[in-house]
Amino acid sequence: MTIKQTNENGKLTLALSGRLDTVTAPDLEAALDSSLSGATELCFDFTDLEYISSAGLRVLLKAQKIMNTKGSMKITGVNETIMEVFDITGFADILTIE
Repeated sequence: MTIKQTNENGKLTLALSGRLDTVTAPDLEAALDSSLSGATELCFDFTDLEYISSAGLRVLLKAQKIMNTKGSMKITGVNETIMEVFDITGFADILTIE
């Protein structure tokens, strides 16, 4: 998985490509830990993300909990396969998906 990060005026955008799974989830968590301090908006761009596992869902849930106290979080570019995972797990009800 690759992470392309942009930060503009408190809006942190992380564009992910590849697979977010048990191997790559710690990379995303580390990127969030080092970048969230000044962010009031967090946007995940999943346009090029192919797969998400439960480890990836855990990182998203952690990020959502942090952003609930700091501002807002949204996910864009979700493909059909990942949306199905969000629907089945109930994440579609707790995440803002555009």
